[in-house]
Amino acid sequence: MGRWVKPDVYPLMAAMGFVTTMCIFQLTRNVFMNPDVRINKAHRATAVLDNEEEGKKYVEHSFRQFLRTRPPEVMPTINRFFSKPE
Repeated sequence: MGRWVKPDVYPLMAAMGFVTTMCIFQLTRNVFMNPDVRINKAHRATAVLDNEEEGKKYVEHSFRQFLRTRPPEVMPTINRFFSKPE
């Protein structure tokens, strides 16, 4: 084991790994799926893209549609415990 790889450092390494993964995911998603990012030379040549449908598809992704069906509670069990008068 190296100087920095100790059991005390594992939570920090896990948190940093998670944050790095989330950043890479978001950057990759923006580069490949965002309708405003123009990698193609033909798309870069146009001043204004007429892609309203593509923009709506990007904004209304499946995870956001799933969250609309869920109640807006972070911890439903604790909310119910403290809100019921008994």
